[in-house]
Amino acid sequence: MSVRISKDNFGNEVLESDKLVIADFYSDSCVPCKRIAPLLAEVEEENKDSVKLVKVNINFDSELAHEFEVQSSPTLVFFKNGEEKSRLTGLVNKSEISDIINDLR
Repeated sequence: MSVRISKDNFGNEVLESDKLVIADFYSDSCVPCKRIAPLLAEVEEENKDSVKLVKVNINFDSELAHEFEVQSSPTLVFFKNGEEKSRLTGLVNKSEISDIINDLR
């Protein structure tokens, strides 16, 4: 199950995680964000032993969005060992997400 994070727990939940982390930078009013959410839930469930999904609401955590240069939502940022390894922006399909996960394993 995805975890809503903020600047207060970003380091612990993302940068210090021993799993591959997908940070979903989203907005509640964003239609593509709502459409991608079920895909992310599927991907997380299928990879629950190796992937962690976290959600960053760009309206409430604009500092994190600014820090990671998120210009639009949804933006998926993939972190491994505390470093950004890849990113996808906009409404993407499940296979694009899965391809990145497989490449980063």
